[in-house]
Amino acid sequence: MRVAELSPAWYFFAMKVVVTAGPTREFIDPVRFLSNRSTGKMGYAVAAAFSARGHEVVLISGPVALEPPATVRTVSVVSAADMLEVTLAEFGSCDGLVMAAAVADWAPRNTAERKIKKGDKTFVLELKATRDILHEISAVRTRQVLAGFAAETGDPIAEARRKLSDKGLDVIFANDVSGSDAGFEADTNRIVCITANGDEVAWPLMPKAEAGLKVAETVERIHESRKG
Repeated sequence: MRVAELSPAWYFFAMKVVVTAGPTREFIDPVRFLSNRSTGKMGYAVAAAFSARGHEVVLISGPVALEPPATVRTVSVVSAADMLEVTLAEFGSCDGLVMAAAVADWAPRNTAERKIKKGDKTFVLELKATRDILHEISAVRTRQVLAGFAAETGDPIAEARRKLSDKGLDVIFANDVSGSDAGFEADTNRIVCITANGDEVAWPLMPKAEAGLKVAETVERIHESRKG
């Protein structure tokens, strides 16, 4: 399903939506970094779907090999700290935030100024926790719809429910990334949509463009429900 084929939106309002996408890179030295398998495909599909439905979209993207949608404003970032800074700056004026990025949970405590030589000794890398973007966003939210993703292995539903509660989200989209047909690197995704009011719906395997549309529609419904 291509974005150009999306049906017109059912709503009569337009939102400003911030979408984060892709991985972050946490540098060990100037040439090495810690990262993850995220390609940004899901986040970019979400951003494209919101834009196609008439919303103003800011896409905050980690390093990916994708061409951003021409109709969205894209801000490129590298580290988790970069993504937090830009997201906080955009959040106050937005109506909804969809955190589809795979933000690193850990970063090197110290980054070497020069490339670390291999040598003959064991190299010990000390890590520190990165700041939790959604946790910090929740503390300053006013009216905004907060949506997150839970890319997990094992039991994604249980972890998604925990994140939904702990981070004060309105909705979370859980997906198991242990397979080859969904999640990281795939062009398709299999998602369970869980809302704060207790609704839980399993979406079948579908192209990420179609999943992006369903994410956009879900956020629209939550936003619209607050206007009445």
